[in-house]
Amino acid sequence: MKKVAKKTVVKKIIKKTKKNSAKPAVRPFPVPPSMRTEDYWKQLNNILDPELGVGIVDLGLIYDVKIEGTTANITMTFTSMACPVGPNIIARARYEMEAYPGIEDVNVNVVWTPVWNKDMINPEIREMLLNQ
Repeated sequence: MKKVAKKTVVKKIIKKTKKNSAKPAVRPFPVPPSMRTEDYWKQLNNILDPELGVGIVDLGLIYDVKIEGTTANITMTFTSMACPVGPNIIARARYEMEAYPGIEDVNVNVVWTPVWNKDMINPEIREMLLNQ
């Protein structure tokens, strides 16, 4: 009889713990401008698109930056798969993040999903560039 009562108590505790456990927050991808509060977003925005003269963060090309210890993991895209300056932009992203305090290694992951589109441009910049 004690075993049954003990099992019931344990089950109730487990159930209550599961019910009260906070689910880990899922970070949106791409990271929306309102969540780009860390200084490294500004640092990466120093990289200008050579054709438009606009920072790559404002263009919506940087989808995410995760800092894990001394490593920065950048997920980004380009306005097209045939971007002729893609390698240069990747090299600049590495350079800018290596200059960020505490960063020793930088990984840049270029993705094509979601596909970049003009809606990813900072609204103020989009207005300036496209009158939209």
